Amino acid sequence: MHNSNKTLWKVIGASSLGTLIEWYDFFIFGSLSIVLSTKFFPADNPTAAFLSTLATFAAGFVVRPFGALFFGRLGDLIGRKYTFMVTLMLMGGATFLIGCTPSYESIGFLAPLIVLLLRLLQGLALGGEYGGAATYVAEHSPEGQRGYWTSWIQTTATFGLFISLVVILLTRLLLTEAQFDEWGWRVPFVLSIFMVYVSYLIRKNMDESPEFKRAKSEGKTAKNPLRESFGNTYNLKFVLLALFGAAMGQGVVWYTGQFYSMSFMKTVMFLDTDQADLILGIALLFGTPFFVVFGRLSDRLGRKWVMLAGMLLAILTYRPIYEAMYQLTNVSRKTEQIDSREQVTETKPTEAGTVIETTTILHYTDGTEVKHIDTSMQVNEGRASNDESQLKPSRKTIVLIAGLNYVYLVVLIFIQIIYITLVYGPIAAFLVEIFPVKIRYTSMSLPYHVGNGIFGGLLPAVSTYLATNAQLHGEPDFYLAGLWYPIGVAAVCFAIGAIYISKSMTANSKNS
Repeated sequence: MHNSNKTLWKVIGASSLGTLIEWYDFFIFGSLSIVLSTKFFPADNPTAAFLSTLATFAAGFVVRPFGALFFGRLGDLIGRKYTFMVTLMLMGGATFLIGCTPSYESIGFLAPLIVLLLRLLQGLALGGEYGGAATYVAEHSPEGQRGYWTSWIQTTATFGLFISLVVILLTRLLLTEAQFDEWGWRVPFVLSIFMVYVSYLIRKNMDESPEFKRAKSEGKTAKNPLRESFGNTYNLKFVLLALFGAAMGQGVVWYTGQFYSMSFMKTVMFLDTDQADLILGIALLFGTPFFVVFGRLSDRLGRKWVMLAGMLLAILTYRPIYEAMYQLTNVSRKTEQIDSREQVTETKPTEAGTVIETTTILHYTDGTEVKHIDTSMQVNEGRASNDESQLKPSRKTIVLIAGLNYVYLVVLIFIQIIYITLVYGPIAAFLVEIFPVKIRYTSMSLPYHVGNGIFGGLLPAVSTYLATNAQLHGEPDFYLAGLWYPIGVAAVCFAIGAIYISKSMTANSKNS
């Protein structure tokens, strides 16, 4: 006898709030990666510092499968509820401590080491959280409606990123640039401890899932979930198919649309940070309801082709989409309003000399505004600077777009969010349905977190490397080279999924 819709909404509300907070905690690191690279890594090589930050960001993804194994085993042994209570507290604590960690200037190499360890704890926690929440909701849902009900959990990842962007934007607006740079960037991390506490109070009153309680009362829980999940050849076949035929492609589509797009806007298009965050936030806000739309659609049409449609669209259109994005800030194709050019010079005295900062503002007929900030240093006579990098002139470019260009960029990001909702909306129900109750938490968590944590999580670092390498070799469209990684992975996944995923896979979930 299934629970009423009222009870289901309570289950989803409690599960979703905790999962949303965990995703928020996990994503503020990525959303603030450019700022964090200046705080926890040596400042003398900004590119190396940024790449190190991306690697630390990726480390949290790489360790997620280990969290899936550890907490998945606990979830199948002692229950769904208590396991994802532990993951919630672990995630919240690690995020709070990142916000409290002293900078590289204060404690040297201990700073990136501490942040790396805390990032690994975040990854372990998330590895256990998602499988627990998805399984918990699915096991409360009526048959034939799992796609719809579990899709609400799917919204939490994107909404968690949206909330992280909103909190960062509000913090920037309420503080001066100097205050945000000095200590304000810590605020989004520290705030999470309060949100975790609220979620804990809500979750502690939840009941265990009915399917797990029934399996436990009948003595049908697994004695060794790891061995029964991966030592059993029959079940291992489903684990591998779930990974290479669904989760792997879903992972790269998810991270391309939400993280690669953000990095591309800021580091390739040179879009103003706040404007890039706002554009992504708007696209996420309009796109998020489609998780539920495609989750419900998968109940009617089946999970397979809804997910594979998202992958195929991504494979075919990623390069044209990113080419269109790039051209929106490509001033070589724009007409400048020469009479409107502005230039401001500021001098800032330091112990070694005077820093000269010249800002040149260019206006274009389509409403685009480009700021070139040139910084140089005039060393005091008879005194040398210990930091050679201070002597080198540097240029920072910031682009602001307006009007139709702004709307067009929102649409281009929104299209990528739609691809995400196609692949991600149905996947929780798909994974839950192909594994039996007694090993479900363990079996579904591993392919999900390998697909997302490794194939998806490595995307920013791998794509940045591919684009940088293409630029060094003088390729004219170097800015598109990073897309070969998600396109290639999604293409392999589409082929495997199209050939091998079948409706009969759900029969495995009937086998105890």
